[in-house]
Amino acid sequence: MNKIDTHNSKGGDERSTATNLLRLGTRLKLSRQTRGLTLKALAAAANCSESLLSKVENGKVSPSLPMLHRLVEVLGTNIGWMFEEADGEEGIVFRAGARPLIALDPLRRGEGISLERVIPYSPGHLLQCNIHHIEAGGESAGPIQHAGEEVGYLLEGAIELMVGEKTFRLSAGDSFVFNSELPHWYRNVGDERASIFWVNTPATF
Repeated sequence: MNKIDTHNSKGGDERSTATNLLRLGTRLKLSRQTRGLTLKALAAAANCSESLLSKVENGKVSPSLPMLHRLVEVLGTNIGWMFEEADGEEGIVFRAGARPLIALDPLRRGEGISLERVIPYSPGHLLQCNIHHIEAGGESAGPIQHAGEEVGYLLEGAIELMVGEKTFRLSAGDSFVFNSELPHWYRNVGDERASIFWVNTPATF
């Protein structure tokens, strides 16, 4: 995994990443077994290799965002449940410095992307909200598309956002909204980390 600056110690970051990977793997395996699917069957349905899926379930590697979307779609669940620290807990307040951070797999270049959860995942929430932190040179995997609607506000940095066949250059203070069924993708085009306050519905992470 790439090193993500969470203002914690290096050891804490590594432990947090390892914990997230184990939680994801355990819940993915539980969801698969609950639905009576074999590794081979789920891998085929999600268009990924059986060996890679096995490594994900064992907490050895982190899947790409598109792969996660395919897996939860096949399993009829949600990415948020895969990572949430407390099952079924209805959170109201997330204190500064205490919000869960989901580190995605290293992407094509740069330090990659991490998602700072603003709203805890719960079946009772219609909205999903994260702060997307994109390191210099980092970009999202994709393009991806799914049901829903999304809105974002660029807190800092500069990004390039692609929606459908259009590409936009955004600076701090710019905002956007689009239908999630349109293919979308983004990348950091600045020299420093960019952060996007991102809201979507229904919850997909």
